Amino acid sequence: MPRVLGSESEFGIAAKDPDGLDPVSNSLQLIGHYPSLPAPQAIWDYENENPLLDVRGFEVEGERERPGPDYNRLLNKPLSNGGRLYVDGAHPEYSTPECTNPRELVAFERAGERILAECLRALASARGGEKLVIYKNNTDGKGNSYGYHENYLLARSVPFDRIIRVLLPFLVTRQIFAGAGKVGAENQTEPAEYQISQRSDFCECLVDLNTMVKRPIINTRDEPHADPAKYRRLHVIVGDSNMAELSTYLKVGTLSILLDMIEGGVGFPNLDLEDPVRAIKQVSRDLEMKGTVKLVDGRVMTAIGIQRAYLKAAMDYFACHELTQVTKDVLVRWEEVLDKLEQDPMQLVRELDWVAKRQMIRSYMDRKGCGWNDSRVLLLDLQYHDVRPEKGLYYTLERSNLIDRLLHDSEIVRAEHAPPTGTRAYFRGTCLKKFGREVYAASWTSVLLDVGNTTIKKIPLMEPLRGTESLTRELLESSDSAESLLAKLTA
Repeated sequence: MPRVLGSESEFGIAAKDPDGLDPVSNSLQLIGHYPSLPAPQAIWDYENENPLLDVRGFEVEGERERPGPDYNRLLNKPLSNGGRLYVDGAHPEYSTPECTNPRELVAFERAGERILAECLRALASARGGEKLVIYKNNTDGKGNSYGYHENYLLARSVPFDRIIRVLLPFLVTRQIFAGAGKVGAENQTEPAEYQISQRSDFCECLVDLNTMVKRPIINTRDEPHADPAKYRRLHVIVGDSNMAELSTYLKVGTLSILLDMIEGGVGFPNLDLEDPVRAIKQVSRDLEMKGTVKLVDGRVMTAIGIQRAYLKAAMDYFACHELTQVTKDVLVRWEEVLDKLEQDPMQLVRELDWVAKRQMIRSYMDRKGCGWNDSRVLLLDLQYHDVRPEKGLYYTLERSNLIDRLLHDSEIVRAEHAPPTGTRAYFRGTCLKKFGREVYAASWTSVLLDVGNTTIKKIPLMEPLRGTESLTRELLESSDSAESLLAKLTA
């Protein structure tokens, strides 16, 4: 069965007018101006959501978000691609729909960049000028970090302790190809001119439920957005928001492979780190890939060495197991990237965010004769992640053919408006597009329809691999109204 996966990106938001609206109000106005909302009146159904449940068997104290209908409508914008545009805290946020492979996820994540850029253009037109800037990154450079979360569905039967032990060394070292690059250091950590990851400075403990303070390497949220008896959702908060397609592809592709192996009961080499929290910061500062981290058993290994141990285990596993074309491609690229990192990280200037950004900034510094602490350099760091195609420095690399691509632009354009075909996102997105006026609410696990009767009718979507195109296209195409769809489902 394919692995169901998705991502959530919190975007940095900055107002050009310091006396303007607060970030929450700006974020609400921003998402409210997306011009392609299929059901502007729809709210988000929070019934099956509880972010306070901990996988370790308890519920922490706190208030579950349950906004009233009017504020819910302002906060949440269900999308025709099956995803969600919303405001979380003081940030605009975009969740991809449920995808079934890493390449598909890259397309839907990049569609989120287009959506935010369109929101900006529409808001600027309505306000009579550009008032905001939006960044797909993880830090404002002033001590504040905002999240990028990966989500992977796996069997509930897999012990969480095993997930922790296998993944801790992997997540600590994965940043060597998945880091977004960062000027300086934050969160009272050791000074650095430049480092590989934006999130590593903000990791403060091994395992916890928190996502905004005392951020852990392994998050313990137990909110599967699916049948809780069958599934758990691994909620990964330690990664960076990437612009480069290959960085995103390898970030989610390699972890998906390890989860296949964990579910398959594979034995992994002992790579337990003596101090993972310290190690994640060490690796982030090791630009030449020569440093080592200490293991519990006294050995020392490089980050590349640890990643090679995982790669070898994966190669051995798939030598005698069926693998998809995407899995094969991820394995090949994983090995190639590790080889180049070992030889000279600058060989990856066309492929990885942290290398491409570093080279761009160093070139600027050479021309201007300035140092890493120059305010213009800090601005370049931010501008690399600007979602405006005409302003963002990453997009300059794309236009200049200086960064390698996985996707065609047409795939990203399609992903903005059409849902994936292999998950329940197809049913959700198609209902929103076809019956938008009659959709009362939507969520990952439901679509609620209002057909004018006294009761709202809920269609449950607890199985992520149902509601697919192959299972529901004929049903949806033969229904000329939401009432007709409900009648067919009831029958």
